[in-house]
Amino acid sequence: MLTPVSRTPHSGGCHCGAVRFEVDLPDAFDVEDCNCSICAMSGNTHVIVPASRFRLLKGEGNLTEYTFNSGQARHLFCRTCGIKSFYVPRSNPDGFAVTWRCLDEWQSLDVAINAFDGQNWDANAGALAHKSRD
Repeated sequence: MLTPVSRTPHSGGCHCGAVRFEVDLPDAFDVEDCNCSICAMSGNTHVIVPASRFRLLKGEGNLTEYTFNSGQARHLFCRTCGIKSFYVPRSNPDGFAVTWRCLDEWQSLDVAINAFDGQNWDANAGALAHKSRD
């Protein structure tokens, strides 16, 4: 029998505060440092979680969406400050990718940074598929 993983709610949001969210994370977790075109250009390092562990607290109407290439990933940005604090990843359309540095206490969290080769997405995406399952 597997021991359930303890999770703690962590708050976060965009730069201007118009978008706020909460996500349940274990004491230590992995973040993906992806080298795909959009993550590399924006410096987005993120943790992928199931949708059940993510809650948008405010700012739904302040979000704008950007898609490209396959159109499957839903990149969500604050209309006011332009920050992408979370998005729906192509690899895990049933979950969310939360930008690690958009968490309020990101510097004090115990994370392992994993390089992810998003430039060769088709060959590597399967390695992320389990991350949106509880």
